[in-house]
Parts: sequence; C-alpha cells; structure tokens
Amino acid sequence: MPDQRLETVARPEVEILAFTDDLAAAFHDINAQWIQTMFTLEPTDREVLENPRARIMDPGGDILFARVAGLGVVGTCALQKTGPDRYELTKMGVLDSARGLKIGETLLQAAITRARDMGATSLYLLTNSRCAAAIHLYEKNGFAHDADIKAEFGCRYARCDVAMRYCGD
Repeated sequence: MPDQRLETVARPEVEILAFTDDLAAAFHDINAQWIQTMFTLEPTDREVLENPRARIMDPGGDILFARVAGLGVVGTCALQKTGPDRYELTKMGVLDSARGLKIGETLLQAAITRARDMGATSLYLLTNSRCAAAIHLYEKNGFAHDADIKAEFGCRYARCDVAMRYCGD
C-alpha cells in the first residue's frame, strides 16, 4: 500500500533585515506585486512605495525585510508612525514565489517585536476582507477587529473594509 502521508515543506530560516536605501527597490517591488495582484495601486500606495525613506523612515517609522537563503529578499513590512507612540503595520507583502512558506508569519512577529521596541502603545492595520488568510494570521498573532480604527483611518484606502488593533498575544 502506498504511503498516504502528505508532503510537508520545511519552514525556511528567515533572516530579518533592517531598511537601507539599497533595499528601497525591494520594498517597492514586493508590495507593488502584492497590491496589483489583489487590488489596484492607489495614490497613497504609490507615494509610500516610491518614497519609503521620506514617508516611513524619516518620520520615525521602520521597514523590515525577510531574506531566505537561496531566494533572497522575499518579504517586507513597514511600521508607519501615525502619532505619538502610534504605528500602522502597513505594506506587508511576500513575493508570489515564496508564499506558503510561513515567511509572512515570521515577518509579522518581527514587526510586532520591533513596534514594542519602538515604544508603540497602539499598533493597528488596515486591510480588506479578500485577504482572509492574512486576517487569520493577524488574529492568530494578537490583532482584533476594531471599528474605531476603521472609522479613524479606514478612509485612507478605498479598498479598506477591515481594521484591526494589536491587543497582545
């Protein structure tokens, strides 16, 4: 009788990298691929993706990258400062070629840790209900749906119909 076990793919080791200007193109390309696959690039997206230093880094935010041996930089996410001790987890994407390897989960956990290190008292995100797998990942990692966040920040993107706040592990 043939072996009926399902093949499992080993989770690769993910190295988290800090933003450098040399990685700005990767930030743009990874996110543009993800957004264009699911939605349409909006003017707000373009402004952030084309100017990550000015829109994210200089105002006090941060951008992280996920690098996997043999694949290179395959994921990224940003922490955009939106007020004193308040950050939006935004522009989180993983290349199509690396999806399904749990890289997004590793990157999300690193971003939560980084937000804590930066003194965030409020961490939130905006997304769309079409991103069901991502929403499940956010819930699994301490985010909860939040109508107040949606009311305050949801109008920034036409596609936003889900807003979540980090409530802890």
